[in-house]
Order: sequence, then structure tokens, then C-alpha cells
Amino acid sequence: MSPTPIDAQAASAQERPTPSVDLVNPLMGTDSDYTLSYGNTYPAVAVPWGMNFWTPVTGKTGSGWGYTYDANKINGIKQTHQPSPWMNDYAALSLMATTGLLKVKEDERASWFSHKAEESHPYSYKVYLADYDVSAEVAPTERAAQFRFTFPQADDAHIILDGYAGGSKVSIDPTRRRITGYVRNNHGGVPNNFHNYFVAEFDHDFAVSRTWDDTGQAAALLTREGDHVGAVVSFKTRKGEAVNVKVASSFISHDQAERNLRAEIGDDDFDRTKAKAKAIWQREFDRIQVKDPNFDNRRVFYSALYRMLQFPRMFHEVDAQHHTVHYSPYDGKVHAGVLYTDNGFWDTWRAVFPFFALMYPERDGEIMQGLVNTYLESGWLPEWASPGHRDVMIGSNSANLIADAYLNGVRSFDVETLYQALVKNATTSQGRPVDKGGKVISAVGREGVEHYNRLGYVPYDVGINESAARTLEYATADFSLSRLAAALGKTEDAKLFAARAQNYRKLYDARSGWMRGRNQDGSWSTPFNPYRWGDAFTEGNALHYSWSVMQDVRGLADLMGGDEAFVRRLDSIFVTPPIFDDSYYGETIHEIREMQIVDMGQYAHGNQPIQHMPYLYDWAGAPWKTQYHVREIMRKLYSATPDGYPGDEDNGQTSAWYVFSALGFYPVTPAVGQYAIGSPLFREVRLTMPGGKTLTIQAQNNSPENIYIQSARFNGKVHDQPWLSREMLQGGGILSYTMGPRPNPAWGSAKAAAPYSTSPG
Repeated sequence: MSPTPIDAQAASAQERPTPSVDLVNPLMGTDSDYTLSYGNTYPAVAVPWGMNFWTPVTGKTGSGWGYTYDANKINGIKQTHQPSPWMNDYAALSLMATTGLLKVKEDERASWFSHKAEESHPYSYKVYLADYDVSAEVAPTERAAQFRFTFPQADDAHIILDGYAGGSKVSIDPTRRRITGYVRNNHGGVPNNFHNYFVAEFDHDFAVSRTWDDTGQAAALLTREGDHVGAVVSFKTRKGEAVNVKVASSFISHDQAERNLRAEIGDDDFDRTKAKAKAIWQREFDRIQVKDPNFDNRRVFYSALYRMLQFPRMFHEVDAQHHTVHYSPYDGKVHAGVLYTDNGFWDTWRAVFPFFALMYPERDGEIMQGLVNTYLESGWLPEWASPGHRDVMIGSNSANLIADAYLNGVRSFDVETLYQALVKNATTSQGRPVDKGGKVISAVGREGVEHYNRLGYVPYDVGINESAARTLEYATADFSLSRLAAALGKTEDAKLFAARAQNYRKLYDARSGWMRGRNQDGSWSTPFNPYRWGDAFTEGNALHYSWSVMQDVRGLADLMGGDEAFVRRLDSIFVTPPIFDDSYYGETIHEIREMQIVDMGQYAHGNQPIQHMPYLYDWAGAPWKTQYHVREIMRKLYSATPDGYPGDEDNGQTSAWYVFSALGFYPVTPAVGQYAIGSPLFREVRLTMPGGKTLTIQAQNNSPENIYIQSARFNGKVHDQPWLSREMLQGGGILSYTMGPRPNPAWGSAKAAAPYSTSPG
């Protein structure tokens, strides 16, 4: 009997592989709260690096936890710019569809929903609002979006636009079927003239138009302005009737918002906008094609890649003359050129930016030019921007990502200006920007740099918190700065900063075997508890931060007694019970709890300072231990589920660790163009490198049991070094591993084969 057309269609569908964009689970990491993070993510409906994201809202106004998986009600779909719940949101506004008696307050209008009636993709989101029998959908562009609300038969169907508290204005134009206005809500990092101007254009006439005031009282007024105002437009609908809304915004002006709407959506219908967004994501994912029978691992990989390509977000727009311009969150003026924001370099310098340098050098160069503009407009480089300077975290990590970009061949930016900015960071703490309360933003520049340059460390007893962590991070930044100086022909500067890169040695306590805080007079800070979180360290303890010598792993191993002692010390992290002292914080912060509960000893993968540490075995003749631990971390701590991350995802960094590690290598040392080899997760990956060359990574016999490298070849030649160079990878070819169930201690273990260190091997 011949197959029916339906049978043939079903068979064809089974043969077609799932597009990689549809392997992504944007809900990965959303089962989080203040006390415990499994990612602290939200389902971002966006295009890569887009200026605006959109997300469903289950939380209250002002909460950083706007969407949490365990919630059962949704009160809107909002435009968001939130990089982290700890930074919170800015320039947010939301749309919500209801029927029946009008309710505008978020807790009153909220509708029950189920994840069973929720469809979440990078390029679209759809949810059934059960209380109103309404389906709500959104699809994004870079600066705009389309909504489709499908209503039941109703005489009183409503679409509510909420401007949120913090300053807002709405104006309804029934003739043009539009709502325009602005929102000003933020949590810092903005000038006094900050506005997000918006335009919302509907495809239906309004039966009723109302606005509501700060108290939530609606009236037939077409314009409102206040702290927290909103608009409501109402319709009579047939069953299944869809009301479409096109929304765009601008940080520059209402006219620019209109321009963004016309340029990015124009006459496109909802399905066209959705298809375009899907194609944009698929184009990026097609650059890394994974062939492997493990469906779950492929889902994690592409879900992680989706997170990596979101931040930093573009903050620039295209004006009427087709010039790229941006509103500056630093000086409040409109300037020519690009700008990117919403990024914490303490997290992302480690793997996100090295990934951009390797795979997206043009984009990386544009981001670097955005840093030039930040420096010209504020006098300083950002370390945590959202959208302007924010007083969060420590370090001088802009040096690492700038030097890493330039040393890895990224160009098309004003490197001399950035070098000048980095030298300023390394020279003075005077004249740094202040917040609206007049407080110095200490996260900008280097807090305590005068002490550091005089003593070689930031003292514990001068009132500067987390002093040991600052010292270690400044030393790594000085290494990067020395590499950049040398590349630019600044020989004397290179010598100076290379010497300072050895300052990590001044915090190593040979008696305890750990890094620790030091006083001005050279004495050690006391009492010393290596399990104490915070204090001299940042969101970690001595066992975590003692490995923060990415520039000189060989030198650190020698300090710890040589390779065998170094390996034993590395081993101890995974077997020492997860005891902790949280007295510095006065509570058990979520990072501590995330270490405690996963049964991996003191290893705290949920936070960044120790994420590179499993790769350090490559420097000590034991790469098979790196292979074991990175595969165990990927297996145990990641899944494409709402509890899928081991801690905060952090602007792509915790995802970038997985993406690099699944490919089989990781960028430990900045500005040298080397990647320490781990254990490739997939049987085959094909990467389209910049310039169009193809790199194929093959892992013969790969399986959950066969995690150890037995041998390796690159383009047919034996490769027995536990690292790869950027030139090799970007040059393309075939990297082939043979995997097995038991370690091969001979592979990659020769001392001369170790990756780069400033100290000789």
C-alpha cells in the first residue's frame, strides 16, 4: 500500500533535523531567586546584541526578578534592558491584554498562565492568558518589536501600556491609532535628561481611549504625565480576532523612535518580523554546527550560545542621514558613532570577549570603538556599565579585553586612545566620576591604585575592601597592559607593567599555601581563615582566588612547590568539604549556597573567579585531570532546564565557559592567543571562522565514558601540546582527537608543551 500524503509528510518531518535555533531553551536558568541562583536569567526575546529585549513579567515593578519559573501569573510583556537582577532594569515599559472590567494595576490585571501554554524562543514568545482567553505574542528587531494579541469575542477588549514608576508620559492619538510617550525609570547610571521615547502603532481603531495616573485611576484623558502613568485602548473583538501592535523606541527622541519603527518593521506583518528574527539567530548558529547523538547536550550548547550573543547591547541608532549616532548615558548628549553597554567586565573578560575576538573580530572591534567613545564622553573606561558607569564589582578588567582583542588581531578601533585610558586607570584614582549623590564610583579605574603602585599590593588595613582580590586582578590587568604596550612599541611601559604583573607574589603566604590580605607594614592580616568569603576577596575565599594568576601559572606552581604539589593543591579543591565562613556578609549569599549544595568540594563554578581553575592541570603535566573535571562540570552543573546553570549566568560568561569547554578548549591567559585544551564534548563540530575558513573538530570514539584524549592531530600532524593557538583555529582545517575511557598520562604532559606563562618552564 502506498503511503498517504500525511504519512509522507510525517516521514519527511522526522528526517529534517531540528534547526539549532529551535534547540534553544530561553527558560534555562529562570528558576532562580535572591537566595539561590540557577542562572538568574529571563526569557529574552531579542536579536543578537539588540538595543531592546522583550520578556514576560511575573514579578513586581522594581524587582530584579521580573520573570521566575515558579510563578503562575503574568502581568505584561515588557521592553527590558536588564543585564542582571543585581543591576535591575531601566527604560522599561510593558503591554498587557485583558478583557472585561478594566484593571490597570499589575497585581490586579495579572492572569494565570501555564508553561504548557507558553512558547519561548529567542525570536518570539507566546503565552495564553487564561483569565482573559487571550493569546499574547511578541517578535523582536534591534530597536522595535511586533505584538499580536488574539482575543475572544468581547465588547471590552483592552491593551494596557504601563510606563512604570520613575517618570513616564503617555499620549493617545486615536486618529493615527497610536500611543506615544516616554519612560525614565532606572536604577542609576543615567544623566538627568535620560528618556526612553516610544511609539506604539495599532492596526485597529480604538473604541475607547483612556489614560491612568499615579494612583491607577483611569479617565478619558488622552495625555498623562507623572511618576507612574499608563494608557489603555479598548476594542470590540470577534472570537479569534488579532490586534497587532508595532512598537519602537529611542534614547534620542520621539522622531528617532518613529524612524526606528519605519526602518526595522515598516510594512512587515507579525509573521514576517518573526521570520526575520529567526533567520538572524539561525545565521549565527549555523557558524557552529554540532553533530552528535546527545540531544540534551546540543540543547545546552545552543542555549548557552544564545546567552553569549546578547550582551553587551548596542546603544546606538541610525539617524535620518543614515549616520550611526548614540545618546550618551555619560554626558547626556548625542554623539556620532557606536556605543555598547550593559556589561560587567569582571565576568565577561574571561571567556565572552575572547570568544568575540576569535569568532566575531569585526563586532569586537566595534565594541572596542564604543569603549573609545565611553572614554571620550566620561573620561574613564567602564568596568560595569548599565547604561552608564555603575558602582559594582572590582578590578581593572577592561585592560584584559582590550589587550586581548588587539593582540588577537582585532582592529578597526582607536587603540591609542584606549591605551591612554588604560594607563590612566593604572596611574591615578583621582577625578573619577561620581553618582547623583556625589559619591565616587569606585568601580571605575582602580580603587587603591596609589597604594598598589607604591607597595605592589592594595593593603588590607587602609579601608579598601576586597584588597587581595583587587591586587590579583590588577596584576593580571598589568600583564595585559604590558602585552599591549609591547605590541604598540612602548618598550619602557611594557617593562614597567610586566614587572607589576608579578605583584601576585606579594600576597602568597608560603606557610598557609594560599593568597591572603597584607597590611601596609608588610605583615599579614589576621586572623586568617581560608574559608572566609569576602573580606580580602570578592565573592569567594582564599581557595578560590589563589588561582587568579592567569598570566603566570608556571610561576604560581613554583610558589606552591612545583608541579606535583601544585596538582595536589588543585585536587584538594574538589575534595575539601564545602565548609564556609559567611561572617563578612552577615548572611549566606547565594554564591556560597551554590558551592555548598553541588557536592564538588570547594569548587564554586557558580561564580567567575575559579572557573578557569580546572584547566590549570595543563600547565603541570596532568592534562588528563583537566579532561576529567571539565567533562564532569559540564555533565553535572549544566542542563537546558529552568535550573540549568550552577549560579548566575552573568552576561554570557557562565555560558561561554560551557561553549568553549564543549568545543574542547578555553582561554585562560589573556592577550596571548592560546587556548588550554580540555575534553571535546561532541563527536564533530564545524565552525565557520572569520574570513570563511572552516575548522572541523572531530572526536573519535567520543561518549560519556570516553572522555580522555588518547592522541590528537591537527591537519594530519601529531599535536601533543595541551593548547591551541588562535592562528591555528582561525586558519581552519581538521582538529582530530581519539578519545578513550582511561587517561593517557603521556599526552600533552611534557613540561615544554605547557601553555604560556611569564615564568620560564
